[in-house]
Amino acid sequence: MEIELTQANFEKEVLNSDVPVVVDFWATWCGPCQMFGPILASFAEKHPEYKVGKVNVDDEQDLAIQYRVQSIPTVIVFKNGQAVKKAVGVQSEDNLLEMCK
Repeated sequence: MEIELTQANFEKEVLNSDVPVVVDFWATWCGPCQMFGPILASFAEKHPEYKVGKVNVDDEQDLAIQYRVQSIPTVIVFKNGQAVKKAVGVQSEDNLLEMCK
């Protein structure tokens, strides 16, 4: 299951998480983001050992700026409160899994 991430819950859900967190920065008007949505949902369902969240960049511009998101979709993997991997564009489930390792 994917979590809707906001400025209000980002610290609790991502930075203080005891498991790796895959964060998708996206927007409703973004075509590639719409293509990536089902891939991310499938990944979240198959890999409950990871937390998966989505940041709508239109609603959460400060988070997008803080993590230097310049194009979407952008995926950032966080471990122990730190951004450790970043990829821009539609990613495969295999690539997401590799990013989490």
